Amino acid sequence: MLSPEMLMFSSTLVAGTVISISASSWFMAWLGLELNLLSFIPLIATKHNSFSSEAAFKYFLIQALGSATLLASVTILLVFPFTPKILIFCSLMLKMAAAPLHFWLPTIMQGMSWSNCIILMTFQKIAPLILTSYILCDQLSIMLISVSILSALMGGLGGLNQTLLRKLMAFSSINHMAWMLAAMSSSTNLWVHYIFTYTIISFSLVIPLNYNQTFHIKQLANISIPHFNKMMVFLPLFSMGGLPPFLGFLPKMMVITTLIDQQFFMWTAILTMTALITLFYYVRLAITSITLSSPKTSRNLTPTDQGPAKISLINFMPMLFPLMTFIPI
Repeated sequence: MLSPEMLMFSSTLVAGTVISISASSWFMAWLGLELNLLSFIPLIATKHNSFSSEAAFKYFLIQALGSATLLASVTILLVFPFTPKILIFCSLMLKMAAAPLHFWLPTIMQGMSWSNCIILMTFQKIAPLILTSYILCDQLSIMLISVSILSALMGGLGGLNQTLLRKLMAFSSINHMAWMLAAMSSSTNLWVHYIFTYTIISFSLVIPLNYNQTFHIKQLANISIPHFNKMMVFLPLFSMGGLPPFLGFLPKMMVITTLIDQQFFMWTAILTMTALITLFYYVRLAITSITLSSPKTSRNLTPTDQGPAKISLINFMPMLFPLMTFIPI
């Protein structure tokens, strides 16, 4: 059960995002981002240890820098029409950890619990993404493409030598940010569909990892459940990499199709190749968990404890789509 203070901070966290995305002025948008920031810091520091306190302090500094840049930029916007938009764009990229302003995300996620990691990877990106969509114009399209390509490369290459699962998920989030920005350049509905699907897949992966308290690649061998259920736990890895016929393949296919229709062939090729790199280290995690076992340190789970494994079945949803044609209307 949530404690009263955690329930309050969670409510104000959601309220801050709602204020930002529904604001009629940049000042109200900044106010919502600040409310969101000040609500998330107590959630990070709930464990009262040095790692979570350090993560909360670093997160405050980075987000305060982004908020200060945003507030200074919108005041200059009253005098100069275009130049401050570049600074607004950069401050929002810093807040959502898009390359080359991604440096803070892996170290901060390493000091968080899995529940806070999933909030940072998904919900905390909604307000900056929507505010970015408000300022997009032809002059900023080159910057958007550059940031998307850099995020794809940094997220793909940065996760290759990672053995810490939270850092690996951070680089995975940076790579997915490239796809969200590519989807945003085409259609609002497309990036909303992408982040919604990414949130579902991330939850289906993080819930089993949080249940088993797994933080290192070596600990994957400690998950002692039947091999079929162990395989089910790590199906979201293949889905997150965009492997058909899993759920994560659908939004990536839609983004690729849209970019090809707009003749962004090089952009599409870079996104696809970096998605293959991320799929490589996802497969490495899955193979490690399935083939290795450590009976001395693992705990045997009863059938009632295997609920987190069943949540991975949501990644089979695309297989059900052909069957829906037989449902009578």
